[in-house]
Amino acid sequence: MTPSMHLSPSVLSSAAQAELVDALVEQGWYVGRGVIDLDLCHALHQELHHMAAHNALDEAGIGRGKQHHLRKDVRGDAIHWLDRESDAQRRYLMAMENLQQVLNQTLFLGLFEYEAHFAHYPPGAFYQRHLDSFRGRANRVISTVGYLNPAWPADGGGEMVLYHPDAPDQAVARVVPEAGTFACFMSDTIPHEVLPTQQPRASIAGWFRRNASMGGVLDPAR
Repeated sequence: MTPSMHLSPSVLSSAAQAELVDALVEQGWYVGRGVIDLDLCHALHQELHHMAAHNALDEAGIGRGKQHHLRKDVRGDAIHWLDRESDAQRRYLMAMENLQQVLNQTLFLGLFEYEAHFAHYPPGAFYQRHLDSFRGRANRVISTVGYLNPAWPADGGGEMVLYHPDAPDQAVARVVPEAGTFACFMSDTIPHEVLPTQQPRASIAGWFRRNASMGGVLDPAR
């Protein structure tokens, strides 16, 4: 992907759209460097840093609804759901809305909405290998991760490792959490993990979802 191409509320270049879509079709995952505008990364990073410094984040758990519980032995990040409370959040979410339209128009996925949260990993934190959704019961269809840390050091750790859907011990990508990098992958087929980080790690995790409402009950957003 061309480094000067920014993910913004404007339409992505046709070449960038084709690269992302082709990667999802051919291999189920995509990683691009220099995709998110660095000024936007800085604003989002500052916002998350302020929340972390003022204990305004929630400890992340596993499972949803009544099955949600904290497991520090599985994941150690703290989160805050994006709610458009800042201009930076609104810009990022508008960009994802644009990408949702592209994915629906090209892949006919029937994506209904997008949800996302800040993720702050303190030193030593990790997230064990997992899937974001399960085949046959998937309302999360495509997972996304936008990275916010500037000048990530070579020994900083915290990489996200993506694994082959049919060979779960075979790593297919190792994503360094540096500002501007954007990753997306199929939620129900690509196992992934976050390796232990050596310094505070900042990102936005998100999911394009289908509407799984049943019996007139609206599918909850989280």
